[in-house]
Amino acid sequence: MTSVTAETTSSAPPTDPVTGPSRVVLVTGGNKGIGRGIAERLLAAGHRVAATYRTGEVPAGVLGVVCDVTDAAQVESAFSEVEKALGPVEVVVANAGITRDGLLMRMSDEDWDAVIATNLTGAFRVARRAARPMIKGRFGRIILISSVVGQLGSAGQVNYASSKAGLVGMARSLARELGSRGVTANVIAPGFIETDMTAELGAELVKKYESQIPLGRLGAVDDIAATVAFLASDAAGYITGALIPVDGGLGMGH
Repeated sequence: MTSVTAETTSSAPPTDPVTGPSRVVLVTGGNKGIGRGIAERLLAAGHRVAATYRTGEVPAGVLGVVCDVTDAAQVESAFSEVEKALGPVEVVVANAGITRDGLLMRMSDEDWDAVIATNLTGAFRVARRAARPMIKGRFGRIILISSVVGQLGSAGQVNYASSKAGLVGMARSLARELGSRGVTANVIAPGFIETDMTAELGAELVKKYESQIPLGRLGAVDDIAATVAFLASDAAGYITGALIPVDGGLGMGH
């Protein structure tokens, strides 16, 4: 099931000497937090941007498509909707994700399955569907949003950490499969980023996290969005299979 929730423009801006031409971009989970910031940043860069969501709204000027990435039929329908409105997807950002935290001995099969289905299998479905037009067009950018937790681990998040670590193997396999067709696949691993979720942690816990980060502060959503914008650009055409931490130094060496 899909629905358009924002007006879009069909006029493409002039080609930028660094970022290259305007591309058709799809961001999953683009209604809030990091996903929303990514969609806004890419739109401001002159790209034609669509974003999937399940609730809420996408940013103004972004094509909104209702999609649950755990449903293969909805993923197919979302891509078809974007292709009809904007053209073949050239840049895909697999950002949609959930958490279902709990210690190992108390974690249910349902909580494990839900996180893996969204964060890992959902990203696989999105990348698989995106690859078709990218291979045909001999250009593509697949960008997977992981987490520092995927490298460091986190007590009470064995499901989340496993799903985010799995994205690294996925991207590197895709890089080897698709590189000869002009398609890159990379992973961004955010650290602790200022979002509505971190705002609920409380000042004392935030201060504790900041003390563990070499730069001494939480990151901003635009720190992640700027990295995505770079990987989506022509300037990053020789980068593939990379894991890029954007975490203030928290995960260095991993």
